[in-house]
Formats: sequence, C-alpha cells, structure tokens
Amino acid sequence: MTTMDYAKARELMVEQQVRPWDVLDMRVLETLSNLPREAFVQDQHRSLAYADLALPLGHGESMMKPVVEGRTLQSLALEPTEDVLEIGTGSGFLSACLGRLARNVVSLEIHADLADAARARLQRQQVGNVEVVTADAFGWDTTRRFDAICVTGATADIPQSFMTWLRPGGRMFVVHGRSPAMDAAIVHAPAERNDVNAGRIQSLFETDLPYLVGAAPRPSFVL
Repeated sequence: MTTMDYAKARELMVEQQVRPWDVLDMRVLETLSNLPREAFVQDQHRSLAYADLALPLGHGESMMKPVVEGRTLQSLALEPTEDVLEIGTGSGFLSACLGRLARNVVSLEIHADLADAARARLQRQQVGNVEVVTADAFGWDTTRRFDAICVTGATADIPQSFMTWLRPGGRMFVVHGRSPAMDAAIVHAPAERNDVNAGRIQSLFETDLPYLVGAAPRPSFVL
C-alpha cells in the first residue's frame, strides 16, 4: 500500500492551485505551505485533503476549496497585531490559518460536534490563539470589537448585525447572493463609529458556498 506524500501534495496545491488563482501574498502562501490540511479533514477524506474540491463535514457543511481559502485569507490582509472573528468554524483549518496570520481569533460554530472536533484538531496542532465558541452567530452578541470578520458560509444578504462587531475601519469577508452565482466580497466598515454611511462593498470573485444556518434566501412562491 502506497503512503501518500502529504508534504509534496501540499506543495503542489500551493503552486498549481492557489498561486495561479492570483494568491500572491507571501504570508498566506507560507501559511498554506506549512499547515497540514490533512490533519483537519475527516479520516475517510484524508487522501483528498489537497484536491481542488470542497470536502463534506456533515450538517450540509463543507470545507472551502483550497483556492477559495487562499483568496479569502489574502483578501482580509491580516496583520499580526489584529483580532479576528470567524463565523463558521467548520473543520478548524481556516481558523488555524487565521490564527497564524493574526494575533487572536474567536470562531463561532453552531454545531457542537463540529466545534468539539475543531477544538481537538487545533489543540493537536498547537494553535493556541484560536477560541472556538459553540454558538449561532445570529443569536450571539459581544461587546468586543474585531479588526476583521471572516464569514465562511454564504448569506443571502450581507448581515448588518455582523458589521456591528467590527472596529471602525475594519473589514468583513462574506459570500452573498443566490446559488449558484454568489459574490465573494470585502465589506469595509466606516472609519468613524458615528458615520451613517453603510459599509463600502468591494467585489472580489464569484463562487458558490453552502449557506450559514438561518442565512438562506426565503423561498419564493410563483403562481
């Protein structure tokens, strides 16, 4: 039985998938090159950890494709001194990437079993600056404010409630719209807290992700 060379597969993923999709930020590329993605996927999918695929996690959720993860991380342009809120922990892989790029990460996961599994994976990889919280983002609140928010599931509309958790001048990555043609975007919060203008939306690329629980569009009835 042939043993898979995960290090080589990781290198090929970065060079043949991620970098050609205009992911050129060296900190992002180094993070993806060094973090063992196979340690965050379910055992039965481990051989596909570096394939250009979205891998199922259960509950109708999935890991983003590596290229989408790369573009997501690059678009946030995180600094080592920044605090991040992630909405949708999933496998914990993107959480770990965010932890490598930022100072501190709070990650919300609505499904308790996924949250528990992600905590265990992060602990095994010695990622100590990511806190996984079992919570529904649409019912959760905090007085804390973050420099960046990463929403890993799609939303029909951009949730303005999430924007209140950003510091002035912060930014949020979110995929919004209707499947199968969704828009990945960065939403920039106003520079001043009392600015009445809505956040500036910067469209990035088209993709298709499963919706966050409670964020799918309402069914439309046609007579």
